[in-house]
Amino acid sequence: MMIYGLPTCAMCQKARKAFEAEGMEVTFRDIRAEPLSEAELSELSAEFGDRLVDRKSNDYRALNDWLKNSEVEAQIAAQPKVMARPVIRDGNKYYLGWGEAVQEALLRR
Repeated sequence: MMIYGLPTCAMCQKARKAFEAEGMEVTFRDIRAEPLSEAELSELSAEFGDRLVDRKSNDYRALNDWLKNSEVEAQIAAQPKVMARPVIRDGNKYYLGWGEAVQEALLRR
């Protein structure tokens, strides 16, 4: 299990703790310390589209107009904190967020 997010993100922390409590092996990737590659951004963008960017965040609102009108990949490359979190990879399948449906899919097997 791989979690892409920020160490200070409450949802990332909850997901990580829940997986560890279930005895699942988790790798956490801090997207600021180790930014996503172009290929990774393209893959995630293809999977989630515009949902990959948290447009309600202060970091998104702080982007200039040019970036706000750019592709998702450019927005995240310029400011990783605008990525909706967490993004969870389980094998070849991706999940976005830590809502009830994601928890059910990943924890209750």
